[in-house]
Amino acid sequence: MSDTSLSLADATARVDPRHWRVVEGSLRTSFATGDFMGGLDFIAKVAEAAERAQHHPDIDLRYGRVHVALVSHDVGALTERDTALAAEISAIADELGIEGEPEMPRRITIGIDTLDAEAIRPFWRAALAYADVDGDLVDPEGIAPAVWFQSMEEPRAQRNRLHLDILVPVDAAEQRVAEVIEAGGTLLTDRFAPSWWVLADAEGNEACICTEMPPPTAD
Repeated sequence: MSDTSLSLADATARVDPRHWRVVEGSLRTSFATGDFMGGLDFIAKVAEAAERAQHHPDIDLRYGRVHVALVSHDVGALTERDTALAAEISAIADELGIEGEPEMPRRITIGIDTLDAEAIRPFWRAALAYADVDGDLVDPEGIAPAVWFQSMEEPRAQRNRLHLDILVPVDAAEQRVAEVIEAGGTLLTDRFAPSWWVLADAEGNEACICTEMPPPTAD
């Protein structure tokens, strides 16, 4: 099975759209398992498939729901191993009568505006006990939000220095933006859509709704 990395379009085309979306570089889904024991039964069957494939997903068990994420960590991207195991997991879900909730997966990262990332990164790495991965700070356990540093040329007194990036499935982004606006948010810019939208609350605190799509090219 090829270890060649797959594009967003290729990975999306190879998996069941009832279940899977690409979010933050991984194939992700949520399955409504009904109760805790139903989730355990589902996970046991997924574990058997993973062992056969010698390729193992990240799994989060909650009451009535199981979250699954797939990525080829050794490649640092999605490969055929991920889409093949995703197909097996979809078949297990169908066998057990479990419905997928592909709009559920989401990831959050924290952006910090900075004049000098090198000067402040060690502070945040120590405070959070995170690992430095290519300049970003990540939770070694893969649980808590990652932190990244956005360079600026001069201080911006008119805005906060921290903001949240909420990564959602491509087909859920516009609805999420609409819901934020309906909840009192203000759209600051959509010039980078469908890659990201920048919104603010009533006090100017910012959040970006982000997807896997690249930003539009400049004319």
